[in-house]
Amino acid sequence: MVSGLYQEIRKLWKNPRKSMKELTRSRLIEWRREGRFERVEKPTRIDRARSLGYKAKNGFVIVRGRIGRGGRRRPLYGRRGRKPSKSGLTGFTSSKSLQWMMEERIQKKYPNLEVLGSYEVGKDGSHKWFEVILVDPVVPEIMKDKNLKWVESGKNKRRVFRGLTSSGKKGRALKA
Repeated sequence: MVSGLYQEIRKLWKNPRKSMKELTRSRLIEWRREGRFERVEKPTRIDRARSLGYKAKNGFVIVRGRIGRGGRRRPLYGRRGRKPSKSGLTGFTSSKSLQWMMEERIQKKYPNLEVLGSYEVGKDGSHKWFEVILVDPVVPEIMKDKNLKWVESGKNKRRVFRGLTSSGKKGRALKA
């Protein structure tokens, strides 16, 4: 059976270090030099972006974000003269996934846009990179689109902070 383009792209992204070794390596080297948040012209994984609702039209913004891998650290409290290992500050596992945290950070960076979804594009020993799809709810092309006009209603404002994106629902055990 003949498979389509997006199906082939999805197969390549199942194991990018094996199927796209040189491309992945060069991308990670380039991304390490960039800032924490980088606005991107086109999605790196077009198959995943399209499945999350991305369309190549005005009002869509793709932002690539970098987040540190590993456990989180609780904020400091009280006097600092004690051993941190005994106060439960380090080595705690967050209830949110790294992907959900990245969506929230990018939403804070771009408060006039709404998060539609996100997907992983790379990782190394110390960082993970995600691309987050953002939508501008006041752009006329979005307001006229029957599949996207729901974004402009007030009840969908800042949905990422209420766990209403795909990764947020996974984190709240509402989605497999």
